[in-house]
Amino acid sequence: MGGCVGLSVAGRRETLAHNFLHRSAFLLRVSGGSPKRTTLYASHLQTDAKMVDFHGFELPIWFSSIQEEHLATRSAAGLFDVSHMGFFRFSGEGVRSWLSGIATQEYLNFASGRCGYTHFLDHDGRIIDDMIFAVKSDTEVLGVPNASMVEVMLEWFTNLLPEDGSISIEDLSDKTSILALQGPSSSAILTEVLGEGNSVGRFRCQDIASNDLGIGGWIQGTGYTGEAGVEIFVQNRDAPGLWSALLEAGAVSGLVPVGLGARDTLRLEKGYLLSGQDFLWPGLGIEPDADLPGDFLARDTAETAVPYGLDIEHGFVGRNRVLASLESGARWEGLLCLDRGPSPRPGHAVLNGEGEAAETLGYVTSGGPSPSLERRGIAMAYLDGVEQGQEVWIQASPRRRVRARVCQPPFV
Repeated sequence: MGGCVGLSVAGRRETLAHNFLHRSAFLLRVSGGSPKRTTLYASHLQTDAKMVDFHGFELPIWFSSIQEEHLATRSAAGLFDVSHMGFFRFSGEGVRSWLSGIATQEYLNFASGRCGYTHFLDHDGRIIDDMIFAVKSDTEVLGVPNASMVEVMLEWFTNLLPEDGSISIEDLSDKTSILALQGPSSSAILTEVLGEGNSVGRFRCQDIASNDLGIGGWIQGTGYTGEAGVEIFVQNRDAPGLWSALLEAGAVSGLVPVGLGARDTLRLEKGYLLSGQDFLWPGLGIEPDADLPGDFLARDTAETAVPYGLDIEHGFVGRNRVLASLESGARWEGLLCLDRGPSPRPGHAVLNGEGEAAETLGYVTSGGPSPSLERRGIAMAYLDGVEQGQEVWIQASPRRRVRARVCQPPFV
């Protein structure tokens, strides 16, 4: 079991919050300046949310507690304000072919109304950012870059546009609010508020159909929790009304508002990458917050071991490094703690033994106590030369190593 077993509710909340804020330090350094506020800021204050600076936005880290919100999302439903994320529109004849040439995913394999996941690599094969995308038509694709990378990715795409002007990019980020409704009860809640016409399956997408609220926008069956759910893109003016309507309709089903802290623990349990923490593009000129060897987070798609984001059969920027990494090299592996002790944290070394002669296999990039596993420690780490099921030791403190098993996520 994890090292936080036996803590009070307040202690567990403090520990989870500390983990999250530690992870977000990179994002604060990237954004700089005064924090922005989403359209839902006033709504969050009305529910006594604990607000923090994140990605240059004032956003809720929790409404009740990270633990409670996490478990509610797994068992019922959670509602997230993710309006800090970016929103791009790519359009023009041949836009899918153009994107395929600069992405690890083959866009031509995705029909209209389908979503996918991809990485964008630099010319040396290192991940700049990952992105969920939606194919709206043969001439229009939508994409959601990470919040800290909106300006970086906009510049990257712009520099790669065809010289003939056939492809254009529009940054819709500031005009758009994004609500994520996640969890096993999310479909019923969505249907009650927006009607059957807006029920979309996993990785399906569409324009928001006519509904009683009179709102338009975009909806897709995606999310960052590993649960069934949708992400809803609306004009800023429509966000507060939609937020309130969903919470009211979902109250009887156990729907709760969820902050960034639980969003992070939910994604960790599913083994989802976090930009800036599990990979960090060297082109940003920023050192990782965790104590890691130089360029340790400069990774390619093969090293992240995320197969659903890679189609190696087509040509794309950075492909040569990915091909080489597929043959050998480190892999992003899951670690399930087997002993009590301090929870794993970014920067903790992973070793092949307990003694002084033990060798370092790699380092943790994401880790903490799992709310779904009674706070047992879990982690993700880049490791060399390990096998599934192998026992390793995490240097969880200067004096303590915690035994763990290498495993393939998701953890739950």
